[in-house]
Amino acid sequence: MSEVKKEKPTALPGNVDIKTQTAQLDSFYLAHISDLHLTSLLHAKGNQLCNKRLLGYLSWRRKRRWVHRPDIVEALVKDLQAIRPQHIAVTGDLTHIGLPGEFSEAAQWLSCLGAPERVTVIPGNHEAYAGRNWMKYLTAWTPYLLSDNSQQSSGLEDFFPSLRVRGQLALIGLCSARPSLPFLAVGSLGKNQLLKLTDLLKETGESGLMRVVLVHHPPVHGTTNWRKRLVDSEAFADVIRQHGAELVLHGHTHGPTYRQMQGPSGTIPVVGAASSSELNPNAGRCAEYNLYHLKRDGSNWKLTMHVRRYSEQSADFSEAQRISLEIPPLREETVVEASYTLQQGNLKAP
Repeated sequence: MSEVKKEKPTALPGNVDIKTQTAQLDSFYLAHISDLHLTSLLHAKGNQLCNKRLLGYLSWRRKRRWVHRPDIVEALVKDLQAIRPQHIAVTGDLTHIGLPGEFSEAAQWLSCLGAPERVTVIPGNHEAYAGRNWMKYLTAWTPYLLSDNSQQSSGLEDFFPSLRVRGQLALIGLCSARPSLPFLAVGSLGKNQLLKLTDLLKETGESGLMRVVLVHHPPVHGTTNWRKRLVDSEAFADVIRQHGAELVLHGHTHGPTYRQMQGPSGTIPVVGAASSSELNPNAGRCAEYNLYHLKRDGSNWKLTMHVRRYSEQSADFSEAQRISLEIPPLREETVVEASYTLQQGNLKAP
């Protein structure tokens, strides 16, 4: 069974600088942020606020704009710029009700966060808040969604699962975002995406890469209530059970969660990030993000999670907790193969 070991919070050993870390294939720093809801609806027009979007707009007027704070988002960017992880994963919900202007605003923010080569984004349910054509607005984020070998002309429906290989890390992005009825925030992956995921997990696993799967909705049944669930979580679990992964990251719940999934060689950590912009004492929520240090140790990976939490007193993020996570060991036959595959660059996305 995967093991969680809590360690005393300490300062990070200096800034994590991509210029000095990139060459170290056996060590990688990955930041995970989620559910920022960073856009404004002040300029939303009445004819845009129909059906479910009207409900979402009223929720923003009444509550969301006060708890998802721009100053916290600014502090988050400042902290990430100071630490300089090698990559940043964003697991959805940058917007509130998925208006076209929100996608443009979020795209502008992403350009400030980092270059597309250093930032991977997947959509959340708020991006697909209403309407069948929500994916056309998502094109504003195209550089952050694309697999390594994808073309800009690819249709968005073909973007997922996405694959980005950084060092010995394989980032596999899924899209669970789907339009849903009022008062529902469910998601699904669908048969086609799961079939492609199967192939990706097999190929990256055989190459000895550490596979990090990104999905917005919690993939473990019971993590959230039925209104917000991943409808085909059992089908996803079947794929993971057969083909494995080393780490699964998600958002959606706005609070930190830890679960496990069964893989072919052991249990796999499933970590949900808190909202990285929300300060809501009444709900017991404080903005956080997770910084993962992934280190190769022979035929195994060592994984340490640094929880960085916002403090209203100091108006910045600092380490609140350091946790060691145990992940399934690599199969011995893949260890030698991994180096060759990376050097040859023959790993292909779907």
